[in-house]
Amino acid sequence: MTLTLAKNQSISLEKTAGSSLKNVSLGLGWDPVKARGFIGRLLGGGSDEIDLDASCIMLDANKKSMDLVWFRQLQSRDGSITHSGDNRTGEGDGDDETINVKLDKLPAAAQFLVFTVNSFTGQTFEKVENATCRIVDAGNNKELARFNLSEKGRHTGIVMACLARTDTGWNFTAIGEVTNGRTADDLVALAVSAVRA
Repeated sequence: MTLTLAKNQSISLEKTAGSSLKNVSLGLGWDPVKARGFIGRLLGGGSDEIDLDASCIMLDANKKSMDLVWFRQLQSRDGSITHSGDNRTGEGDGDDETINVKLDKLPAAAQFLVFTVNSFTGQTFEKVENATCRIVDAGNNKELARFNLSEKGRHTGIVMACLARTDTGWNFTAIGEVTNGRTADDLVALAVSAVRA
């Protein structure tokens, strides 16, 4: 049974997985809001494409940005984090974008990985439904936890979640801070302030 996290709730990935983890992936899925009823479809309120972008900001213990993985840089400089590529529609089932992390290959100085999502085209989350992020053990494809990004509004970005290195492994925290910004660069300051050291 999948564990669904509430905002600001944390879990130990090792305890949840039942073993030490080497590779995890964060999947982001969403759907465009569908027009309701005949009149809505007639007036062109159909399923517009929604271009959401998942990103990962690598921070050190002082919360200084070390690297950024996003649609303009699909791999961290050290190769430990890779992005599946840009999905510009949200169509289809399952994860629309995925960020893979080789935990055992991360630089020793990497303390936090903050995952964000933003609307590059500036469409607000009023136009998005079924948005969710999930953390998966990439070794066996087992979903460890998910966090529903259900808060609708005129925001264009969300600081979704954070992986934090601890003495015993990695903790995953659902954050859910809404903001405005078209790219991951716009969300770095909020991502830093949202991390609980």
